[in-house]
Amino acid sequence: MTRLRTEPNIPDGDGFYEELLELHQGRSKEESDSINARLILLLANHIGDREVLREAMKAAADTGL
Repeated sequence: MTRLRTEPNIPDGDGFYEELLELHQGRSKEESDSINARLILLLANHIGDREVLREAMKAAADTGL
């Protein structure tokens, strides 16, 4: 079983974060929410492992992060 990676794994994580912020600039809350939903579904499809996705959902719901 594959485990969810929670350690930094994106080269230039700050650059990625900036790109993500730019994606939402000038958009309404509804547009941003729709983009986020599509992005989540695209990445979930790419991952394709239900156990990893369950771990990710649990980690995302954890308000202690």
